[in-house]
Amino acid sequence: MVQKAKILLVDDRPENLLALEAILSALDQTLVRASSGEEALKALLTDDFAVILLDVQMPGMDGFETAAHIKRRERTRDIPIIFLTAINHGPHHTFRGYAAGAVDYISKPFDPWVLRAKVSVFVELYMKNCQLREQAALLRLQLEGGGGKSGVGTGNGKESAGLLAELSARLAAVEEQAEALSKQLDDESADAAAVATAAHLERKLTGLRRALDALEPGAGGAASVPSQN
Repeated sequence: MVQKAKILLVDDRPENLLALEAILSALDQTLVRASSGEEALKALLTDDFAVILLDVQMPGMDGFETAAHIKRRERTRDIPIIFLTAINHGPHHTFRGYAAGAVDYISKPFDPWVLRAKVSVFVELYMKNCQLREQAALLRLQLEGGGGKSGVGTGNGKESAGLLAELSARLAAVEEQAEALSKQLDDESADAAAVATAAHLERKLTGLRRALDALEPGAGGAASVPSQN
């Protein structure tokens, strides 16, 4: 069972954090507060997040600097960042947000429905990636315990066939959900970053499906498991 996704909310004003929690509570995910860039970076050391909502104007380390630190870390560089700002200095200011690694840049006051919809897309993508990693881990375990050079298709008989069938069924469910999500993104003309992330997920699913198919009896030996980085 996939656990709830964590969403990091970063703002130095408690009332803004409270408002974000009220807007995003309907998504039924885990909302984590950070009142500064430094506090956000500490949270990112220990927890995995589906998306980060990051205020631009903060004392000390502002949103741009915080995003730069996030993107420099290998562990966190792929986490989507949505910038929230109460000021708008024109295209140059917006460009700076995207250059810092943001997938979106939203000016306050914003439409709560729009913000919730944008966040939900990244939560869905995160969940699909978690499911994909789970399938890959199960496949690796089977490869390691499937009789060495003999491969999964030999040696364990019914046990191997049963696990392969279970893996195939689980992967098929993830493939179906990923395809539906991609169609939804196309229909809604979603952000380019979300579309690219969905396409990356589909490529990883295709690689895992090929590896799984190669393990079927008569497929000609074991296949390597695609990297999940």
